[in-house]
Amino acid sequence: MKTRISLLILLFFTSLTISEAQRYGTALGLRFGNNNLYRTVGLTVQQRITKRLSLEGILQSDFKLNTTFSVLVEKHHPIISKRFNYYYGVGPSFGVEESFVKDPEQKQILHTYGNSTTGLDLIAGLELTLLNTVISLDYKPNINLVGREEFYRGQVGISARMVLVKSKEQKKRQRKRHKAKKRAQKPTFKEQLNTVFHKKD
Repeated sequence: MKTRISLLILLFFTSLTISEAQRYGTALGLRFGNNNLYRTVGLTVQQRITKRLSLEGILQSDFKLNTTFSVLVEKHHPIISKRFNYYYGVGPSFGVEESFVKDPEQKQILHTYGNSTTGLDLIAGLELTLLNTVISLDYKPNINLVGREEFYRGQVGISARMVLVKSKEQKKRQRKRHKAKKRAQKPTFKEQLNTVFHKKD
């Protein structure tokens, strides 16, 4: 029994390695975030820019006191195959958040909310693409620049995104646009004749 299970696991990972994996071009879904203060639910959209680079936008909220929006540039590296990779990235974040200020004299913690914040998000995670779904587990620390007392907050997130546009489709569209631009730039035979006659005149 153990031998059969081992063989099945080996076959699974071998098939992942040798199979032609389908990269995503555009993926949209939900992200669930958690830190030591609150939990968030949000939307996440990823857009592939190049073979290894993507843009991710994350809008998340706890539907009470904290709502943030981040735009991240992410670099991807395959681990086992193109389906399974690790990634890391960085980008700006904006939001409305609560803040906690310690008052050592009064031995109190002052809680404020509705603070407009600006910061920098970092991200690192693992990502698996399977059956037109992208599942990822990430750690997303936030460095606050304006609007919040705490300089640093970390967040663990789990995302599930549906592939809207596959990588092959995206590349086909890009090639079509490129050809259309070339055609638009290249003068037609009639235009070339007109220029020749105008030169003679």
